Amino acid sequence: MEKVDDYSDLIEKIAKKVVDWRLTAPAIVVLESSKPISFVASQVLVFFDPIVKSFFNIRDYERFYTMIEDRENLERLIVAIEEEENRRQQKKKEEKK
Repeated sequence: MEKVDDYSDLIEKIAKKVVDWRLTAPAIVVLESSKPISFVASQVLVFFDPIVKSFFNIRDYERFYTMIEDRENLERLIVAIEEEENRRQQKKKEEKK
């Protein structure tokens, strides 16, 4: 039986990077607006795969474009970004006390 990738580790990694870079709001807007075309967007990334891999050493690139084919994964990513941002805000509040 083939193992199904649930992308949890990739989703968490992306969410943490987005919050670390302080791009929560723009990322959520882009992800929400790209839901209707997520499959097309993933196919564009597949097209650029050889070019991207020739310039960058990105291990998770293929998993990323496979992940975004499914709109449910985009929603999971949005939720993970929001949760990570909430954790960052809570930590910031605790540090001020």
